[in-house]
Amino acid sequence: MSFAIEAGAKVLFTGDSITDNGRRGDKAPLGGGYVKMAHDLILAKYPQHQLKVVNTGIGGHTVRDLAGRWTDDVINHQPDWLSIMVGINDVHRWLAKAEGASVSPDEYAELYRQVLERTRAESKAKLVLIQPFYISRDTYPGTHRSLVLEHLPTYQATVKELAAEFGAHYVAFDDLFQVLLQNYAPDEFCPEPVHPHNTGHLVMAHEWLRVVNF
Repeated sequence: MSFAIEAGAKVLFTGDSITDNGRRGDKAPLGGGYVKMAHDLILAKYPQHQLKVVNTGIGGHTVRDLAGRWTDDVINHQPDWLSIMVGINDVHRWLAKAEGASVSPDEYAELYRQVLERTRAESKAKLVLIQPFYISRDTYPGTHRSLVLEHLPTYQATVKELAAEFGAHYVAFDDLFQVLLQNYAPDEFCPEPVHPHNTGHLVMAHEWLRVVNF
């Protein structure tokens, strides 16, 4: 199959710190992670495409935060392709029962659907929805990491269901990392379970591109 992203397209990535990855600082404007790596690989293989890549990820954000900035950070850009990855902060805030910041699985599903409905109504963007991930295999009862792994699948199921409903490409980062963790220690990809280092981001960029038939 041919590369799904057409020549001249504007591709917008949004989400939390994993997508942000310094794009608002010394690694502006695309950050230093999977967004920049995907951009550079596309440029190298398809220089004639002349794609415009935009990154509006912001560290620490949940789907509630994304919904609050959707007009400025997504709709106003009128992307041809929109890639969304959000959820791990939602899980952490839910487990912490953070007052005023806790995002339940039901609210996550409701707000995620809301931003997708807005996108469908107010733009022509094709969608790429990314499964939130956690690079750990800690199943010891009662640890924070085991609790995250226990609750994360509920949020992941929402993304997978919405991807099917909205006809989006679905990128299963967590499924991929869990397979890799059968042969490698988590530190090969991530110094802690949330924020990958370069190797982890390269794995992500490669998988994101594979899904869009790079």
